[in-house]
Amino acid sequence: MIHKEKLKEQYEKELQLFEKSHPKSKELYERAKGSLLQGVPMNWMVKWAGSYPVCVASAKGAHFQDVDGNDYIDFCLGDTGSMVGHAPEASVKAITEYVKQGTTFMLPTEDAIWCGEELSRRFGMKYWQFSTSATDANRFALRLARQVTKKPMIIAYNWCYHGTVDETVAIMDENGNTVAKPGNLGPQVDPGKTTRIIEWNDIPALEEALKKGDVAAVLAEPVMTNCGIVHPEPGYHDALRELTRKYGAVLIIDETHTICTGVGGYTKAYNLQPDIVVVGKTIASGIPCAAYGFSQELGDRVAEAIPYELCDIGGIGGTLAANALSMHAMKATLSEVLTEDFYARNIPLATKFNEGVQSVINEFDLPWNTTQLGCRTEYWFRKEPAKNGGEAEAAVDFELDQYMHLASLNRGILMTPFHNMALITAVTTEEDIDKHTAVFREIVQNIL
Repeated sequence: MIHKEKLKEQYEKELQLFEKSHPKSKELYERAKGSLLQGVPMNWMVKWAGSYPVCVASAKGAHFQDVDGNDYIDFCLGDTGSMVGHAPEASVKAITEYVKQGTTFMLPTEDAIWCGEELSRRFGMKYWQFSTSATDANRFALRLARQVTKKPMIIAYNWCYHGTVDETVAIMDENGNTVAKPGNLGPQVDPGKTTRIIEWNDIPALEEALKKGDVAAVLAEPVMTNCGIVHPEPGYHDALRELTRKYGAVLIIDETHTICTGVGGYTKAYNLQPDIVVVGKTIASGIPCAAYGFSQELGDRVAEAIPYELCDIGGIGGTLAANALSMHAMKATLSEVLTEDFYARNIPLATKFNEGVQSVINEFDLPWNTTQLGCRTEYWFRKEPAKNGGEAEAAVDFELDQYMHLASLNRGILMTPFHNMALITAVTTEEDIDKHTAVFREIVQNIL
């Protein structure tokens, strides 16, 4: 049993230790307040556990160093953006050599063709387009789905995450209505006018939301991730595909996080048959880049629906999208880093990480659980794995989260912020994982 008073006392001790160990980060944070809103380059960085964010100095492989000289095992890895590890040699070489000959031209390069061919081989989608982020890729996919179906609504899942796509910053309230997610900043429109939010794994709710016939697309991660790893129940994906076809909705599978499953994400591993696949973050070794692929049938419809004379002002694109440097970085990443060998090595290590955490949970009989998806693993503060986003969100314990992250950070381990997820990369070692297990046991024992 976690003692709340002991948790509060221990957190205060960890804050004192943090401030003692990070004076340079504090100095830079105070300086940043003069030019950066809230002292950070992105507003959500203020939420990192600790008195202020750690300021990074350098990184390589599975470790990074901060400006105070502290070394960390990085299990966050940019929340998948650096899943291939920091500065992998093949990508560094490709990027540094290529940048000498230019970065962006608003014209295609042969590398883009290679990337399209390779992504087709991996995910089974016929045609591909590129963007600078998975958020943009999801946004563009939704626009195109509406264009070809002439339908206004989309379906997304309770407590899902698809970047900053306006229609998906929404949840389902206690009455089953779609409302803005808590903290949604200045929504352009009431999300209830664009979106129907349903619970993951609820087949009757899916059909009920589709049967009005006004849904352009269902946007889904094949496994929910940002609210914790929530796996599909047996038969759910079959029903999702069957029902979207039945009611004429485009099925978009967002593999941005679930690319941790394998070279073709969850789509290839479980033989899914979506109309569109979105992938981003790590596919260019952290260079901002994403891709979205179409089935041949949908791709042909999309091409026919885009007016040639107006294709540059349709709300899809971006001057830096598919820039030459990102295409070259993607080619290097897919061909030399994010390979079958990458997954064959790292998935067993993720299992070891998961087993280490579960052993501590078992030892102290904690009402927590662990889950794994490929080289991604997570623990959550509920006895049984959640079946949907609502169950996962109900288990959030902000104070406990903050303590676990800060105590880990003070002992040289960075976990993904705002939930308790770890990624394993090509140079994560068994020693790194054993250290986490030992640290996890220590910081848990300190609050019992």
